[in-house]
Amino acid sequence: MNDKTKQLVGIIVRAMEDKKAERIVSLDLSALEGGGAVCDAFVICQAESTTQVGAIVDGVEEATLRESGERPWRVQGTDNALWVAMDYGDVMVHVFQAEMRDFYRLEELWGDAPATEYTGER
Repeated sequence: MNDKTKQLVGIIVRAMEDKKAERIVSLDLSALEGGGAVCDAFVICQAESTTQVGAIVDGVEEATLRESGERPWRVQGTDNALWVAMDYGDVMVHVFQAEMRDFYRLEELWGDAPATEYTGER
């Protein structure tokens, strides 16, 4: 993962922590052999309600714009706020409600990618 991507991941994780997101994980897809990943990194978290999902998404958008000048290329899922995907080019952000995260198991799909779990204690 290059420095710009690492910086963006850090901004996203801090924004998620500010909104009390749970089980925050980043996956380094750039480290996978074969290079078949759609981006360099995933940042995944979960929330307990649609309101919290919306707050996390808004917080990520505000922080990335303020701290790096980055805007998501596309945001999908805000209509029902069960799973919102935010595309920042090299970084994909996934904000799930807990049940949806358990159902789709995104981390297991990319199980070969190095993962970093964030506990909010930095």
